[in-house]
Order: sequence, then C-alpha cells, then structure tokens
Amino acid sequence: MLEVTGLAAGYGRVQVLWDVDLEVGEGEVVALVGSNGAGKTTLLRAVSGMITLTGGEVCLAGDSLVGRAPEEAVRAGIAHVPEGRRLFAGLTVRENLRVGAYVHGEHEDIDRAVELFPRLGERLDQVAGSLSGGEQQMCAIARGLMANPKLIMIDELSLGLAPKLVEQILERLTSVTEAGTAVLLVEQDVDAALEAAARGYVLENGRIVASGESSALLEDPRIREAYLGVA
Repeated sequence: MLEVTGLAAGYGRVQVLWDVDLEVGEGEVVALVGSNGAGKTTLLRAVSGMITLTGGEVCLAGDSLVGRAPEEAVRAGIAHVPEGRRLFAGLTVRENLRVGAYVHGEHEDIDRAVELFPRLGERLDQVAGSLSGGEQQMCAIARGLMANPKLIMIDELSLGLAPKLVEQILERLTSVTEAGTAVLLVEQDVDAALEAAARGYVLENGRIVASGESSALLEDPRIREAYLGVA
C-alpha cells in the first residue's frame, strides 16, 4: 500500500532523514519506533507532503506522491493523525469528524466513527477542547478515518495517556485494518507499538537501523537494551 524508497528530507539546510526504505502492506499494522528526535515525525510529514523531499520516492498503491500538496495526498488516500492530536478545540466532536470527511463532500459516515469508539457517540455535541486526553486521541483517529483512507499514519498515539487507555485504543486498530485501511504507527513506546504491529522499523538518527517481524525485534538484544531497558 505504501512504498518509501531512498527517502531523504529535512528542513532547509538541515537534513533529518537519509536513504529511508519502508513498506506498509494492505490491511497491515506497521510500527515505526525510535527515540525522541530520531526523525519519525519528519518521515510522516514527508510522506503526507508537509515537507519537500530532497531525494527518494513515496508511492501509495503504486502512484507517486512526490511533489503533491498535503491536500492532494489526502485525496490520494493518506490520513495523517499528528502528534498532539491537533483537534479544533472550539468545535464539537461531530464538527471535528465532519471536517475529516471534507474530501467526500456530503457523504459523511459518523456512524463508523461511533462504532469504532463508542465513547465518542456520547460526546458528539461536546466541545473537543473539553474532552479527556484519551477521548481527544479517539476523536483525532476517527477524524482521520472519516476520509476513508487507504493508509492512516498515527504519530505518538500514547503521548500523555495512561497505559491502560493506550492498550484499549491499540486494540481498535484491528477493526481499522479489517475495514480496509492500513496503519503506520509511530511511537516512542517501543514495546506497545511492536505488540500491536505485525512488523516494525527502528529509526535512529534519521536512518533505518533494523526492520522485521515485531516478535523478532522484541527479542533483539540490542533493541531490548536500548529501548526496553533490558540488559
């Protein structure tokens, strides 16, 4: 579904990513993990057209996204849930969800969002800024899914949330992939991300340093010591 090859990107004269290769298959959850500052958010911004590539290729379902504006990436089938949720705090949950469906005009399917996150059904007319952190994350993911994307990229899902709530939200990702949307999950919480994903990539200092089945990565002594604190 997503194929990134030889990607290089950064900000002005500062290069952040070097020669990144990454793939996400149809109906698959893939984790991109690494420490703070490794370049994970920059990679998502490069894929969704928020920053310009300095090299490499990004393809979604075989179509190149290089040079396309963010709104064109959305129309092509990418949804980007940014770090910090970035909801419209003064709008209601219902209105935030409707914003996510703008590419489909009047064809909105709020029922799907409520089915995925039943708690949102109880908050549809509540202002988004008054939601709890977990509810805001649910709303942000549901807003991204309102565009019926081929791929949804979620940046730091666990940020500021209790582990139990993170676990509950991660469990919903199975329903997302079953509905036909692939997931690229970006996380500092390496253990949680790899437990939720079938495969994973480890990003360090702007380069992919390891990749493979999640179970194999979790057993890798170097990754266990560097990210899980297990000597």
